[in-house]
Amino acid sequence: MNHDRYDDAYIREILTNTRTIALIGASPNPARPSHGVLGYLTASGYETYPINPGIAGRELFGRKVYPRLADVPVAIDMVDVFRNSAAIGGVVDEILALPVLPKVMWLQLDIRNDAEAARLEEKGIQVVMNRCPAIERPRLIG
Repeated sequence: MNHDRYDDAYIREILTNTRTIALIGASPNPARPSHGVLGYLTASGYETYPINPGIAGRELFGRKVYPRLADVPVAIDMVDVFRNSAAIGGVVDEILALPVLPKVMWLQLDIRNDAEAARLEEKGIQVVMNRCPAIERPRLIG
């Protein structure tokens, strides 16, 4: 996969077929991008699962916050990541340890890790890097 440019059809298909999203790095701070994106995705009808060990057990946008990806009680379609590029290896390890693999890992704006993307793609997981679903969804779906 060429991660320098994505076809609109690739992104549209992911956003259309995704139902459940785990958002790693969810923040209760309204000034943080992860807070706004979580709110947007939740309001757009996705079943969201915020992940943040520092606020586990609390709620964001009416959704329970989980400490780890492995604690989410349902299979996840997409893992949306708000962590720096150097931390992606650990996230990929968490993803690959799940009993049911997600269909997609989505890395937010300015986050890219080609080596870790390749690890997931070898397992059949789609990867999007350096994009935001809260920007792409309105642009492609409305």
